[in-house]
Amino acid sequence: MDGPNGEIFDEIVRHLAPYRKSDAPISPATDISRDLNLDSLAVMDFLMELEEKFDISIPLNLVPEIQTIGDLVKTIARIREDA
Repeated sequence: MDGPNGEIFDEIVRHLAPYRKSDAPISPATDISRDLNLDSLAVMDFLMELEEKFDISIPLNLVPEIQTIGDLVKTIARIREDA
């Protein structure tokens, strides 16, 4: 990914490191729960870390819409633009 979304993607990948159970490559199409094998608690912990890193708040009503890393990048970018 290029531009500001590329920076967001890179940060997400960095923050995913402690949660990863395999060395499978991460792309925008990577499914957070299925491909990374994260349970709901791990996903919420991960999202809270990202909220702190990007100084944002991800509304709980948006969480179900975030399926892939690309969805997460777009959500964070949109929240930062609206701030």
